[in-house]
Amino acid sequence: MRAAIFRQAGRPLELGAIDDPTPGPGELILKVEACGICGSDLHISDNHDGSGGMPPLKPDSVMGHEFCGEVVAIGPNTETALKEGDRVASLPTIGCGTCAECLSGDVKRCRSARGIGLGDVPGGYADFVRVGAAESLRLPAHFGKGDGALIEPLAVGLRAAVRARLQPGEHVLIIGAGPVGLATAIWCRHFGARHVVVSDLNANRAAMAAKFGATEAIDATKENVIERYKQIAGARPDVVFDCVGVPGSMQLAIDYAAFDSKVVIVGVCMHEDRIMPVKPVTKELDLIFAYCYLRQEFGMCIDMLDQGRIEAAGLITDRVGFNGFADAFEALKTPNTQVKVLLEPDRAG
Repeated sequence: MRAAIFRQAGRPLELGAIDDPTPGPGELILKVEACGICGSDLHISDNHDGSGGMPPLKPDSVMGHEFCGEVVAIGPNTETALKEGDRVASLPTIGCGTCAECLSGDVKRCRSARGIGLGDVPGGYADFVRVGAAESLRLPAHFGKGDGALIEPLAVGLRAAVRARLQPGEHVLIIGAGPVGLATAIWCRHFGARHVVVSDLNANRAAMAAKFGATEAIDATKENVIERYKQIAGARPDVVFDCVGVPGSMQLAIDYAAFDSKVVIVGVCMHEDRIMPVKPVTKELDLIFAYCYLRQEFGMCIDMLDQGRIEAAGLITDRVGFNGFADAFEALKTPNTQVKVLLEPDRAG
C-alpha cells in the first residue's frame, strides 16, 4: 500500500510503498478516508535526538493519528458490533481491553498500550491503518467525507475544558488559534463560558475563532492582549488555556491570569522552558495540564456533532492527496492561514 514515510528528522516525508497491515485478535483494518496533520507530528518530524521529551521517531515510520476510515477487515476472535463497511473513527491507541485503565476508558494508561502513528503501529498517512476494535466508534451516516478525522482534535479540546473544571459564566482566554485552540473554544462556549476570547499572532486564524465559539478575537501582533481582554470582559480571565506549547507561552498564560484563577496547559512544548514561580505562587493559581482524552470523551464528540450541538466541519481548510501531501506537511511548519489539513488517500493530486 502507499504511505507517506518518515525517513529522517528534518527531511520531508516520502511517498512510498509498505506492506498492507494484517489484523490480529481484537483489531480492525480501516481503509483510510482522511487523516489530519497534527502539530505534534510536525514537531516529531524534526526531533533529531529526543531532546523534546519524546524519543526520536524510528526511520521508516508512518505517522498520522487523527484519522477515520471504513472497516475492511476484522481480526480473528474479535468481539465487536462493528462490521465491514462501517465508517469509524478510532482512538490512536490499541489497549489490552481487559485492564482497569482500558475498562475505564483511559486507554492511554494501559501498560501494554500501543500508539498508532507514533512509532508503535503505523499511522493514518497511508491507504490502510490497523486499529483496536474496542477503540473504534461508528460514525453517523450523514457525516461528510473526512469529518471523522476531526474527532481526535475535538477530543483534545474537550479534555482541556474538562480538566479546567469549567463553570458556566467564567471568563476564558485561549492563547493560540490553531486546531486545538479552536476546538477548546468550541467546548468552552458549549459549557457556558461567558467570554471566550482567542488570541493569536496570525490575524486570519484569530478571526476564524468567531466561527467556532469565540466571542472575540485578539490580533496579538497589533494589540496588547491583556489590556484588550480587560476591555472586552471587564477583568482578567478566570481561565487561561495555553494552546501554543512553545517556550515562553506557559509564562505568558500565567502573566495573563487573574488571582485565584486557572491556567490550563494544552499545547505540548517539546523544548526546555522556564517559568517565574513567584507569579503563580503569589496569584495562587491552579496550574493544570491536559493531555489525552478518555474513550467516552471521544464518543461524546461524535454524539455532539451528530446532534448538531457543536459545529466543526469548517476547521478543515485544505484537503490533499498523496502527491501533494509532503509539501502540505512542510508548509505547516511556518506561519500560515490554514487550520486543519487532511490527507485523503483517494484524492488525486
